Amino acid sequence: MPQQDRLWLVGDLVNRGPQSVEVLRFVRSLGTAATAVLGNHDLYLLAVAAGLPPKDKSGDTIQPVLDAPDAIALIDWLRALPLMYVEGMWAMVHAGLLPQWTVPQALILAGEVEAHLRAANWRDFLIELFGNKPEQWGDSLTGWDRYRIVINAMTRMRFVTREGTLDLKSKGTPENAPEGLIPWFAAENAAWRTHTVLCGHWSALGLRDMGHVVALDSGCVWGAQLSALRLEDRQIFQVPCATCSVAAGD
Repeated sequence: MPQQDRLWLVGDLVNRGPQSVEVLRFVRSLGTAATAVLGNHDLYLLAVAAGLPPKDKSGDTIQPVLDAPDAIALIDWLRALPLMYVEGMWAMVHAGLLPQWTVPQALILAGEVEAHLRAANWRDFLIELFGNKPEQWGDSLTGWDRYRIVINAMTRMRFVTREGTLDLKSKGTPENAPEGLIPWFAAENAAWRTHTVLCGHWSALGLRDMGHVVALDSGCVWGAQLSALRLEDRQIFQVPCATCSVAAGD
């Protein structure tokens, strides 16, 4: 109940089923009872709203959002969401964190992106943002390179090299990782391990509680389950999902 419970959502509120508009309206109606972070599909919607040509995917469900009578309000609400959220020893992000980042550093980097998304020129920012480069983090990165790798890591990442270089092409399960790659959360001595990271994005990974990481995408969009974690005792709750007609992709 919104009066006594808080709901955390790990992103991709849109384009993961046929009712993107309804999901946005519902979560927005919860007010402070819901905390959501931005996923890659949410950013894709914002980019199309900003003027970027949509991808040719027949299963996309973002157009009803853009056509909705309350589209402006929904878009403005969505772009005000955080890229990362931290409370106590929990850190929530859609995809993951680079091993070089501490949680406080990652939160600052997320805030840099969030400031642009909330600014008056947010459309210009999003249109210039997309791409796979750079692949390696460095504290000296500035401008588009800095923002792009932050967004790619936090909303698209699955695998990295042992040196922490991003690989945005490989998918599949960790057990079938391409040679030279490891799951982002398997990097040794990762600086973010002071916290427990809650994430989604990686449906092939499935639901996994790995101690310092809890992966919650259990493939609902593909007809599997929708999973939730109760933070107080780490109990898992799941409900079955019907197969949806959506575009394949990240």
